[in-house]
Amino acid sequence: MKPNDLRDKSNEDLTQELVSLKEELFKLRFQHATRRLENPLQLRIVRREIARVKTIIREREIQAEKKA
Repeated sequence: MKPNDLRDKSNEDLTQELVSLKEELFKLRFQHATRRLENPLQLRIVRREIARVKTIIREREIQAEKKA
């Protein structure tokens, strides 16, 4: 998902997205360990998506601190 699309989501939606991505990463790692993962590139894609979500959450935290 594009960063601009993520920025349009609420904090609750981002948190739910983060939880689902972490679950997906866990499943992919398990499949990779058992050599059943067809596309290892998927691990990198999910990790980067998690990083995007965490970055946007942190940006919002910093903005809230500056306003307070």
